[in-house]
Amino acid sequence: MSEQAAKSENADDNKDQVNNEYLTFILGAEAYGVDILRVQEIRGWEMVTRIPNSPSYVRGVLNLRGAIVPVFDLRERIALDPIEYSKETVVIVLRVKNRTSERSMGIVVDAVSDVLNTGADSIRNTPEFGHAIATEYICGLVESDGKMVMLLDVDRLLNYDAEIENIDVDVA
Repeated sequence: MSEQAAKSENADDNKDQVNNEYLTFILGAEAYGVDILRVQEIRGWEMVTRIPNSPSYVRGVLNLRGAIVPVFDLRERIALDPIEYSKETVVIVLRVKNRTSERSMGIVVDAVSDVLNTGADSIRNTPEFGHAIATEYICGLVESDGKMVMLLDVDRLLNYDAEIENIDVDVA
């Protein structure tokens, strides 16, 4: 085997061994995950400033060290029944990309769970359910401790509606 072929084979082996890390959290009885490189901060729930005429899943905005950050209730965003916030309720501040920029956005979740390390080969594609069930914001599924974890595409999830694009609260 040539030296170049051996290097190429080793690079392919290393590529398969690359682990992805996801911050996992709970919504109801289900586990979800987001790319840990997108997580900017995890904060306990605190009251936010409401924005008039915003969708029901938009909780409002918070001031994060001088940056105004929109906060979304992820339960409502993905059509789960709302619940009372508790001491385990947290806001995960994420870096979300749209077509032209990157900005911080917060999601309210029931509780943070763990950091999940998984190889790319362990991530399964989202099954096709047809048009009746929207799965475009789920980028994959992975099993962890006998339970399925849905990996979310935060860019699609938080830029999904034109309504979100219209909530431009960037303050310099």
